[in-house]
Amino acid sequence: MPAFMEPFRIKTIEPIPFPSREERVRALAAAGHNLFRVPASAISVDLLTDSGTSAMSAQQWAALLSGDESYAGARSFERFETVVRDLTGYREVIPVHQGRAAERILLGAMLGAGDISVGNTHFDTTRASVEAAGATAADFPESQSPASGFGGNIDLDKVERLLCSADGARVRCVVLTITNNAAGGQPVSIDNVAGARALCDRHGVPLLLDASRFAENAYLVTVRDPEHAGVAPRRVAREMFTLADGCWASLKKDGLANIGGLIALNSQEVAARCRDQLIAVEGFPTYGGLAGRDLEALAQGLDEVTDPAYLRYRSEAAQWFGSRLAAAGVPVVEPVGCHAVYVDAAAHLPHIPPHELPATAFANALYSEGGVRVSELGTLVFGRRNPDGGPDLPAPRELVRFALPRRVYTSNHLEYVAEAAARVTAAKDRIPGYRVVEQADTLRHFTAVLKPLG
Repeated sequence: MPAFMEPFRIKTIEPIPFPSREERVRALAAAGHNLFRVPASAISVDLLTDSGTSAMSAQQWAALLSGDESYAGARSFERFETVVRDLTGYREVIPVHQGRAAERILLGAMLGAGDISVGNTHFDTTRASVEAAGATAADFPESQSPASGFGGNIDLDKVERLLCSADGARVRCVVLTITNNAAGGQPVSIDNVAGARALCDRHGVPLLLDASRFAENAYLVTVRDPEHAGVAPRRVAREMFTLADGCWASLKKDGLANIGGLIALNSQEVAARCRDQLIAVEGFPTYGGLAGRDLEALAQGLDEVTDPAYLRYRSEAAQWFGSRLAAAGVPVVEPVGCHAVYVDAAAHLPHIPPHELPATAFANALYSEGGVRVSELGTLVFGRRNPDGGPDLPAPRELVRFALPRRVYTSNHLEYVAEAAARVTAAKDRIPGYRVVEQADTLRHFTAVLKPLG
């Protein structure tokens, strides 16, 4: 049994579907073997994402009733603004309906054709926003082992070489994603953020945070960095925000809510450009595509999410789940972070080459076996079409992410997942690869149609 205990009681329940194996196989085929296209009614345990899937607290549900739905200048925005300012220290606070709107607006305001955005690893929608502005996303993840505890860091030496090169004048921002979702959910250290701050100061480049999982990153700093042991996670988060010039966030993660996002900045000039675009595509700057009740729930969630008891439970639940998957014979990326457990599909399925999508293959086998939905973070997501028409250019890693919705599943649910993974592992040599038969030009993994090989 796990050593941790959830620091909450369950007050409302939702029934879980249990489709038969035959129904699951039919659902997967009808969805073009793409788990994003499988209806939720055919899913038993849904670990596809931790975005927008949180269970809200009683205090958040109560806050919904106090939402002010005034079009402009609602008191719900005033509460949201106050909470964000207190948390981040940034004076310019702009609500949006979700994180990809935030990054599209902010990066669109900062980047143009030929520019470069440098990051520890741009996630899928972030890269799409950079490229939509005509710019290039350059990733410089630190090459040290995740065993260091901070496998999400950016490689400061590589960033400095770029900034000192002829291309340095094209760099318009440095972006740190905390935690680093594409790198196994690993955190970024305070020292690494401070080092990036020093580099940006020397070269006159803004430093931004993708702060969607700021609280989980802060908690992992308190347990992995001896200099911050015993420091309140909220204080660590404020230290990271202070080192940067601004941030954006999907509040569907550490906002503990089902919708919402934000842009928060020091620069009034950049904020003004963002608000101009916001009005065109999201709404008036004091609601940004959200209802007043959403802003109330988000403000409450941002207060709750830095509770040390909650974050300790979150971290220990993820570690326990990772240990159960490892015991099932699945190669888990260590150390485990907070929001997900990542599996190395390339190591697990060596008979499937990257262009045949081993991460997708494992995810689909797990769904067929147990009705469990997870997400591939391999070549389907991060690979590239070959300009010469050959096999896709592979992603750096073939990962499968078992994302953990906040306050949703108990240890029994996760034990069920681990047992299904063990059965898949026992027959892993018979899992086929896949090929893409239909795909969009951007963010293809959301809608692609696939076909099993053999």
